Amino acid sequence: MKTDLLCFLFTLGFVTAANAGTITGSVHAEGKAGADEANCAPGTYDSRAYKFAQRVDYGAMHDFVVYIEGDLGTNLPAAPTSPVKIATKKVAQHKAMFSPHVLPIMKGTVVEWPNDDDIFHNVFSFSEIQPFDLGLYKGHEAKPVTFNTPGRVDVFCSIHSSMNCVVLVLENPYFASTDAKGRYVISSVPAGTYKLKAWHERLPSQRKEIIVPEKGEVKMDFTLGIEGLPKL
Repeated sequence: MKTDLLCFLFTLGFVTAANAGTITGSVHAEGKAGADEANCAPGTYDSRAYKFAQRVDYGAMHDFVVYIEGDLGTNLPAAPTSPVKIATKKVAQHKAMFSPHVLPIMKGTVVEWPNDDDIFHNVFSFSEIQPFDLGLYKGHEAKPVTFNTPGRVDVFCSIHSSMNCVVLVLENPYFASTDAKGRYVISSVPAGTYKLKAWHERLPSQRKEIIVPEKGEVKMDFTLGIEGLPKL
């Protein structure tokens, strides 16, 4: 994605090496303090009554996305001098799973949905910003979908309940997914002050103000969880 981002920015003429910085950092999740010692007798979760109950493993959470939200800060980029070229993305269906599970893209991106299984799948979404239904199909015959509206699009298969994924449509190209250790890098960001947002599909998002220098790196770490939510 880093290569795509750089190509995109230089295509637009947004960035030069003299006035762009890099945002780095990490994201991890934490559960509610004391939850591990809650009112459960030893072995409760091993009982038949909770045979299918699964506790959230915050330490194993992944698929975080970090991005600059909304307007691009104090130093607005110049207007594009040439047509915007955005790379087509793919969400594959393999062994009855979508891959990747979370796909961050910039608005206007076309997404293809190849079915690599030898069984039928049906890709659909009933989200308000991008409802669609690709019908039943095998192979790569499904039509691509263009995402033009920023927001979250939850996608499912009508045949297999375990299949779901999220397309996160963003307003600008300054975003990154975290790696296996929760680290992220957003390169070639025009100098300025921004709202930097860390997102996860099942946790409250977190925003922080960040000042990107004209050159060099600035670091911002996030800890997501339910701590700090308003009390009823």
